[in-house]
Amino acid sequence: MFNARLKAIRKALGLSQTRLAELSGVSQAYISELEAGCKQPTLTILDKLAKALGVSVAELLDEQKPKAG
Repeated sequence: MFNARLKAIRKALGLSQTRLAELSGVSQAYISELEAGCKQPTLTILDKLAKALGVSVAELLDEQKPKAG
């Protein structure tokens, strides 16, 4: 799920919610709500968070490409 993936990537990078907020321009309160699963991000928010975390939107959403046969 997105909320767990966001939190896992953020923690793996050693970032606090506050620091991610500073880097992304998304409020710390909103990041907290995203990680708690209370909110669903817009594409704009996804893009900001992905850029701040240094990952693609697909990686942030944990979308896996099907492996060829």
